[in-house]
Amino acid sequence: AVLAGLSASSMDAEERSTEISMEELAALVDTAGADTVAMVLQTRQSPDPRSFLGAGKLQEIKEIVTNNECDLVVIDNELSPSQARAIEEELGVRVVDRSGLILDIFAQRAQTREGQLQVELAQYKYLLPRLTGMWTHLVRQTASGGSSPIGTRGPGETQLETDRRHIRRRIKNLEDGLESLSRRRKLARERREKDEVETVAIVGYTNAGKSSLINRLTGADVLSYDKLFATLDSTTRKFELPEGREVTVTDTVGFIQKLPTTLVEAFKSTLDEITGADLILHVIDASSPEFEGQIEAVCEVLDQIGAQSIPTIANFNKCDLLDAETLAGLKRRYPSARF
Repeated sequence: AVLAGLSASSMDAEERSTEISMEELAALVDTAGADTVAMVLQTRQSPDPRSFLGAGKLQEIKEIVTNNECDLVVIDNELSPSQARAIEEELGVRVVDRSGLILDIFAQRAQTREGQLQVELAQYKYLLPRLTGMWTHLVRQTASGGSSPIGTRGPGETQLETDRRHIRRRIKNLEDGLESLSRRRKLARERREKDEVETVAIVGYTNAGKSSLINRLTGADVLSYDKLFATLDSTTRKFELPEGREVTVTDTVGFIQKLPTTLVEAFKSTLDEITGADLILHVIDASSPEFEGQIEAVCEVLDQIGAQSIPTIANFNKCDLLDAETLAGLKRRYPSARF
């Protein structure tokens, strides 16, 4: 894969690509199972309306693709369907944007029935507004001044509406299925509340060490390794406090910057485990040069789901990778955090 990103002054700061966001994109590509051969970052005033990246930069990428026999280009920003198609036509290989890549990883990682339904729902919601762009090649054929070839009048629109109806039906079925699972989760939470069992939710940026923490606390065997989005399916385990009181601890899906909105919506029933918690443990990767941005990304999602008022303890993980001076500085800046 060749990775490309755009930093345009007309874009919002969080939408711009940076060297750090490109490194994270490379980690996502690795998680998805592809090899990165080159990273290209373009700076310009504004995105090209047709192809997002400039013509000269696309030519540079095309040479890299040809010389390295690449079959995939990943764009760090979000593309419109017409922009993705324009780049594909220019480069002759498959093109996906950051959101599409994250959805692909989620589809690989989901193990439980609920996780798979959530990912499928997010994929359909991502696809639905992009259908129009996918069918414009047929629409164009029918708009050539009445001289369209026989058999090409209208099928694009007809097929487009058929696909839309099919996808909307499937979205409704998925939402109904997830609503049923959500009710079960709610009943389980209500039982815990009735039994006066307090709940703790572990949240954090992807690969910060949430699963390692729940494994260490509860002796659980949650999958834990050095990959982005190793855990998608929430896991709840019992944990006994030193005084003998029992609480439940829930591991949750990791967050990431530029997380597709469709994923936040689709994972609502899982994220409800956070909003129903008595305490949140926010795990932070102390060794990341971008940990402050990662904290902001997590807090943004917590705000989105209405969990900002729940008592939260910040937990800095991977402190063994820091030198003594850096660690001391962090402890001064975050006196109430755990290290």
